[in-house]
Amino acid sequence: MKNDMLILLTVFVPVIGSLLLPFIGKISETTRNLFALIFVLCSLVCSFLLLPTVIKGETVSALYIQPMNMHYFYADSLAVFMAIVSSLVGAIIVIYSFGYINHYEHRNEYYLMVVLFLGSMMGIVYSRNLISIYVFWEITAIACWRLIGFFREKTYVLRADKAFLITVFGALMMLIGFLDIYGTAGSFDLGVIAQSKVSNLAVLFIMFGIFSKSATLPLHTWLPDAGVAPSPVTALLHAAVLVKIGVYVFARLFIATIHLDEIWHTVIPVIAGISALVSAGAALIDTDLKRIIAYSTISQIGFIFLGLSIGNEIGVAGGLLYILMHGLSKAALFLSAGIIEQGTHTKDITKMGGLIKTMPITAISFLICSFSVMGIPPLGGFFAKYLVINAAFKSGHTIISFVFLFGAVLTVIYLFRVFVIVFMGHPKQEHTQREGSFLMVASVVTLAVLSLLGGIFINYPAEVVMTTVQQIMGVIK
Repeated sequence: MKNDMLILLTVFVPVIGSLLLPFIGKISETTRNLFALIFVLCSLVCSFLLLPTVIKGETVSALYIQPMNMHYFYADSLAVFMAIVSSLVGAIIVIYSFGYINHYEHRNEYYLMVVLFLGSMMGIVYSRNLISIYVFWEITAIACWRLIGFFREKTYVLRADKAFLITVFGALMMLIGFLDIYGTAGSFDLGVIAQSKVSNLAVLFIMFGIFSKSATLPLHTWLPDAGVAPSPVTALLHAAVLVKIGVYVFARLFIATIHLDEIWHTVIPVIAGISALVSAGAALIDTDLKRIIAYSTISQIGFIFLGLSIGNEIGVAGGLLYILMHGLSKAALFLSAGIIEQGTHTKDITKMGGLIKTMPITAISFLICSFSVMGIPPLGGFFAKYLVINAAFKSGHTIISFVFLFGAVLTVIYLFRVFVIVFMGHPKQEHTQREGSFLMVASVVTLAVLSLLGGIFINYPAEVVMTTVQQIMGVIK
């Protein structure tokens, strides 16, 4: 099969296939679930098939539109790396959903939106021009809105509306930046834009969009509120899809395409540092399990922005490795939270305790993935965090480096706090809790094992990441 066809299958099989799921679900729910997984696995398999080509430094283009002199889709090592991470975690989340969502209403809509969400992510990842980036960006906002308000309660719907309004406002700001770039470059094609000078005003508008989607201070408040969504949805939002869209577009535009002015290599780390500390502080005092993990996501996104924005190869490598390791471990934390919530019927950690006795597998998996987020060796998160902070030191960002070191210490404190309160001590509920369904627990264990293996066999993901960095640190060809 031709490589350009692999790109199209990666994007359009889940996007178009998602629209068929409600009709399949009316005939057979089991068949619908199977097709939902197949559509996501198609993206994963096709992206893996593209890996041998792009890892050699080659690129693949698809859908060239002659009148507009513009490519619609494009695969390089950065795109394929992000596609594999997102579709891998997405596939595991879909499998988890089989056990989690089966007793709720609106299941047909759930699978439609989840698969559409993942397909739109593939669209953004493989987009070669600003127009298709924007279109798929907005589709993810619509899917996110429906999924956050999945339970239909008034409070939940209001929080979904909040997320939609903040992210769409950011997208409109980003669109203004795109139009400014078009006015300068005369094209929306990234290959053409790479040869042009982009104004700082355009960068500012685009950063509004990126920060809103990646829940970075001060546009972060919608993400903790999104914890009202089903746990597999919050895993999608936090792990490797929604909030990672922003950091991916940052890498695509401001590392692989446009060279930022030096001022941005200071401004963005400062914003990221403030966001990381404020959110870590919030995680220390909150008592809602999913909100704590959400604040942790906001904090860890700051580390990714630090790595990508300081402008050296070590930092970019650390930032990309962080996307992978954080995606695996944070998905597991949210999926574990789903098991805990269904078992205890609460998200308040002060009403939990002693769950390691009734949920030992979930507890161990939670601890392993917490270690990865903390940056404890030999978990994969250690290497990512080390590279990011080391790169900041080497680039002369000494104060920012210490800020993030302090943020790393806070990460250890608030995640240990959660583990001790939730899993240790004596049970605080009369009813007996138990592990979730086999598929739910197996999904969490799989992510925990991958987080561990990602650190033990760090050379393999590191090799892919370094090849990606060497390719994208230059201008797109």
